[in-house]
Amino acid sequence: MAINKRIYNGRKRSNVFFLTLSTLAAVFGLIWLALILSTLFYKGFAGLSLKVFTEMTPPPGQDGGLANAIFGSVVMSLLAVAAGTPIGILAGTYLAEYGRYSKLADTVRFINDILLSAPSILIGLFIYVVIVATTHTFSAWAGAAALTVIVIPVVVRTTENMLLLVPNGLREAATALGAPRAMVIKAVTWRAARAGIVTGVLLAIARISGETAPLLLTVLSNQFWSTHLGGPVASLPVIIFNFAMSPYEDWHKLAWAGALLITIAVLTLSIFARLLESSKKQ
Repeated sequence: MAINKRIYNGRKRSNVFFLTLSTLAAVFGLIWLALILSTLFYKGFAGLSLKVFTEMTPPPGQDGGLANAIFGSVVMSLLAVAAGTPIGILAGTYLAEYGRYSKLADTVRFINDILLSAPSILIGLFIYVVIVATTHTFSAWAGAAALTVIVIPVVVRTTENMLLLVPNGLREAATALGAPRAMVIKAVTWRAARAGIVTGVLLAIARISGETAPLLLTVLSNQFWSTHLGGPVASLPVIIFNFAMSPYEDWHKLAWAGALLITIAVLTLSIFARLLESSKKQ
């Protein structure tokens, strides 16, 4: 009994020690997150006004906003999601439904994992070599292509994981009724995993919302309102980078306001994705 009590006390001390370390680490991370968010909200709201949404980026010392940058970011994000989502869903479907244990599927998973963890500046450099250097111009199309390469692996991974969570009994029941495999996937597995797949798409949008490095190498920037996607257009991440590096106080205020807009967008998408995930579990 004495030996058991000594072992029990030792395990109890170890548990308290690691619980304390884990709690301190969590509190340390939360403190920094609170500091970053409080600073961002304080300085971001100070620079936020109606002009931010209605006027274009100004020269130093003049009033202006971020309307052209907001427009460019939204357009390129929509193009990237429109191109990357179908590719990601189909590739994830292949991995989960057709080639689950094949060598080709293993190779695709390996490449997808590399893309998922690759630094975004490398993706921007790749698109620069393939599109910008070939066409001899920076363009919104090139920026959207770089963002598409970032969207695809996120959607592939999420789609595969969500489809693998669908019970095989559902597939077997639909197959027993005589439904072809494509119909089983479309009407049963995709429908069962719909909330999870949508969550993956939302997380991919959140991922590309703040990307700066690939846009610097592919889109550059534009101080004016431009709907010509074959040339440089303004985008929020690049404008924030340029304005934050400048010595002008009015540009700093606009940079904080732009950072706040991106943060609110990402937080909203993340909360919406969590709500979708929670509704799926219920």
